[in-house]
Amino acid sequence: MRQSTPLGRFWAEFRENRVAVVALVVVVLMSLLAIFAPLISPQNPYDLANLSLLDARRAPGFVGSGGYAHLLGTDPQGRDLLSAIFYGLRISIQIGLAAGLVALTIGASLGILAAYLGGRLESLIMRIVDLQLSFPAILLALVLVALLGQGKAQLIGALVAAQYAYFARTAYGAAKAERGKDYIEAALATPLSGRVVILRHLLPNCMPPLIVVATVQIANSISLEATLSFLGLGLPVTEPSLGMLISNGFPYMMSGRYWISVYPGVALIILIVAINIVGDQVRDQFNPRLRK
Repeated sequence: MRQSTPLGRFWAEFRENRVAVVALVVVVLMSLLAIFAPLISPQNPYDLANLSLLDARRAPGFVGSGGYAHLLGTDPQGRDLLSAIFYGLRISIQIGLAAGLVALTIGASLGILAAYLGGRLESLIMRIVDLQLSFPAILLALVLVALLGQGKAQLIGALVAAQYAYFARTAYGAAKAERGKDYIEAALATPLSGRVVILRHLLPNCMPPLIVVATVQIANSISLEATLSFLGLGLPVTEPSLGMLISNGFPYMMSGRYWISVYPGVALIILIVAINIVGDQVRDQFNPRLRK
């Protein structure tokens, strides 16, 4: 039976929570919209040559110079808002996944290495991690983006530097608990190298809490990117992210042109909430004490 496998048992328990299943479906659908944005979007918002300022700030349903209806209206640059949201989702998910995976790799490596080696290196790594955790992630991201400049690579680097400490602390706690167990001592008594012991024995048993933290931090990365873009410190103007779309429409909120900010904001909220719900369910399944 499928449920005899660990993945099958995990899914059987996961689908018992209907809210989490709906949230997972929402995340998958929004990811598909982001992946296939160039195919399903009525307009390429990056192609400045095809934009017309005569179509700027038009209400939902307006038929523009391109001959098609702008279902969600247009932004101040004349971009079709539905297309811009699809491309904005693409950017948000790309940056969230990239920053989360890189931060996971760096943070987990440092945390497990500190727990495995111990001594002065452990103290040095963990004191640096503790120092960084004492500052808000948004503050670190703001400083780093201001220093590194605009661009996807710079933004991902700033988010990684601001978030890897969460993975390092989680990995350190899990690896420290596993380090003193008999199976690790038995593995160390064999002629296996330290690298093999870490990769084959220590790391797999540290992955459950790291997966939980990864789901949360991906949502946090998306939220941080939107915040930085809203403040004008994220991506360039030529790459409209959800945060930038919200920022573009903010000056027009009081003039009745609500759609420019509201619709990208709704898309951003739905994505972050859905990821957090999935993360909460994964956390509950990996921690039996949290199960209801």
